[in-house]
Amino acid sequence: MNGNLPSAPNLNPDGNLSRYLQDIRKFPLLEPEEEYMLAKRWKEHEDPEAAARMVNSHLRLVAKLAMGYRGYGLPLGEVISEGNVGLMQAIKRFEPEKGFRLATYAMWWIKASIQEYILRSWSLVKIGTTAAQKKLFFNLRRMKGEIKALEEGDLKQENLETIATKLKVSEQEVINMNRRMAGPDSSLNAPVRADSGGEWQDWLVDDSDNQETVLADQEEMAERRKMLVDAMKVLNDRERQILAARRLQEHPKTLEDLSQEYRISRERVRQIEVRAFEKLQKAMKSAAIGGRIQRDGMLSDA
Repeated sequence: MNGNLPSAPNLNPDGNLSRYLQDIRKFPLLEPEEEYMLAKRWKEHEDPEAAARMVNSHLRLVAKLAMGYRGYGLPLGEVISEGNVGLMQAIKRFEPEKGFRLATYAMWWIKASIQEYILRSWSLVKIGTTAAQKKLFFNLRRMKGEIKALEEGDLKQENLETIATKLKVSEQEVINMNRRMAGPDSSLNAPVRADSGGEWQDWLVDDSDNQETVLADQEEMAERRKMLVDAMKVLNDRERQILAARRLQEHPKTLEDLSQEYRISRERVRQIEVRAFEKLQKAMKSAAIGGRIQRDGMLSDA
């Protein structure tokens, strides 16, 4: 796909952010079938109108996720802008045939884009370069809130030990990071403008699902699990075991581990994994299309 996605509505970090937050509430959320058809139109025909509707309907999701990163001392408008970049990248790569909702898929792209921006802004020199230090950077505030360690200055020894143990870093690393990140958080109760009675929290959209939506999502998840289980039946025992070991476990096995277990080369293990994954994708795609055709038939008979 070589088409260019349309830009999200202009967001000037120094401009009227409250107006932007108000404007994005006007875009309606998409129903599952509507979202599926729009995604297909973009993927197959690069229809810019379809892409624009998908972008606009998820801008509230970006704003909500961006609010979670407001404690890093960066302009909220810029954080939202970076999240919008992640949203557009997600739409560009979204594959509706896999049966997942766009919001579920896009969430990780949005967060990744925002986190990359924050890392660039703080600079790796300030926060460290290891995966553990990055994890500490993005989890320290949350953990301090969970254990009610919101005191100013250095952490108490018991809180320091708790955070260091849970995040698997040294106590000194926690101390250093806590000092670097020291500073007042932006309050959601702060007024939008000095001459306005409105607060930032007034513009936050409540995207929590109602009971009907929660039930529908649970049914959708159950259906996807059933599709996966059924699709796995097209694999032989070795393909199924290798694919599960490599892609479906929390701690995947290495090619070397499996080559020793099955007494074959690592390259042969890789080939079996790739072939099994392709067979699984084909089976799940066929099941998704078949399910959609069946639903369409039931609707036409109704």
